[in-house]
Amino acid sequence: MKPYEQFVANMLRAARATQKDPMAATAIIQDALKSAGLLRTPSPEADAAAREEPDFVDVNPVPPWSRKPAAPQQEGAPQSAPQSAPMPNWAEQLKAFHPGHAKAPEQRDPRREPGQFLHGVFGAAAGSRRYRLYVPAKPASGPRPLVVMLHGCKQDPADFAAGTTMNALAEEHGCLVLYPEQPHSANASGCWNWFEAPHQRRDQGEPAILAGMTREILREHGGDAGRVYVAGLSAGGAMAAILGATYPDLYAAVGVHSGLAAGCAHDLMSGLNAMKGAHLKKARGAHPVRALPVIVFHGDADAVVSPSNGDAVYHQFTRGVKLAEAREQGNGWTRTVARDDAGRTRAEYWRLQGAGHTWSGGSTDGSYAVAAGPNASAEMLRFFLEHER
Repeated sequence: MKPYEQFVANMLRAARATQKDPMAATAIIQDALKSAGLLRTPSPEADAAAREEPDFVDVNPVPPWSRKPAAPQQEGAPQSAPQSAPMPNWAEQLKAFHPGHAKAPEQRDPRREPGQFLHGVFGAAAGSRRYRLYVPAKPASGPRPLVVMLHGCKQDPADFAAGTTMNALAEEHGCLVLYPEQPHSANASGCWNWFEAPHQRRDQGEPAILAGMTREILREHGGDAGRVYVAGLSAGGAMAAILGATYPDLYAAVGVHSGLAAGCAHDLMSGLNAMKGAHLKKARGAHPVRALPVIVFHGDADAVVSPSNGDAVYHQFTRGVKLAEAREQGNGWTRTVARDDAGRTRAEYWRLQGAGHTWSGGSTDGSYAVAAGPNASAEMLRFFLEHER
């Protein structure tokens, strides 16, 4: 049995044990983490960073799997607030199976990125998020297109911008680029909570926060409401698919790199199974979406998110639409292009041969990005600008 499969088996065993003996379930989880070398004591620096994290209000409670076992309480006694356990959550547990390197410091070349990289915070009833916004130095000739970029687990906006080099491309094309940030108070590993049902619905949870942030940036920075796009990597790609499914009136096209289909999971265990490629047929039927233009990238050697998830995203956004497919092959990639009766490209699916769980054609100045392969950022931006809502 592969290490990842053994880990998932242990987690399933812990879930079953929870019903009878929560303490035994905790012990099973801790043993699994120790075996994978993933259970470690937080450093003083991490503790200090956690203390500096601002208060965060979110619509969903702390997930059950991240709570400390509570002492029995007498009937009628007031319930204490749930506490986060010191162990990392599911994404941290998967770190050993996630190729890449440690997060790089922010690096920007002012010759390529002469614009402003602004800091901001957006708040709404569903919660709040920090963000970074790239505003090109190139004067605007009219309302600017807006690209929303959702980072993956263990990343932040500056890191994701460095790895994708999207700011340099945005400078060339005069686009705004918005990088929302997932705080560790919402997910211990900084992952978007794509696998939780409350974060898969319109006007709820993280989709509501991200859509509200998008609208605010459009209003405050002269964005073009007809040319708004969302893309992401891994957990960010899964959340991008959710935004496309829940807000087709806001986003004109979606880009998903190494991500998952909207609604393919509803909790931790179904999320882990979806990452392995299980239950995808059920997910396709359970969460129908409007046929929004989509561009998908997925490596066929991805050991973290099964390549079959790329197929699921592509089919989810093209189901029910009459399209003619054509296939092209290049050096290390196969591209499927789907066009409608008018000859307009509605979807592209780039299957990357030998590629793992990393952003293709990016920069190693950021984490989880490789220089090899097609330039996913350039191809996504080219595809986006071909579509207007």
